[in-house]
Amino acid sequence: MVKIIMLIIGILLTSISILFIILYTNLMVMGYSFLDYVKVISSRVECLIGLLGISIILLVLKGWKIREILLRYKSKY
Repeated sequence: MVKIIMLIIGILLTSISILFIILYTNLMVMGYSFLDYVKVISSRVECLIGLLGISIILLVLKGWKIREILLRYKSKY
């Protein structure tokens, strides 16, 4: 149950971060260069939270994969 909640939290953090990254693309329409756009994204906390969300998702899925391999190894077909 905790793994499912952690997976949902990771997905939410990642989707919020992607939303803000898409919203900040309007800066390029206003005349900012691509390097300025990257600087703005790398300095905003709401955009960097996506890295935390992706790492949570990877950690949860890695644990599930190891458990699945152990179950397949021990099962008798």
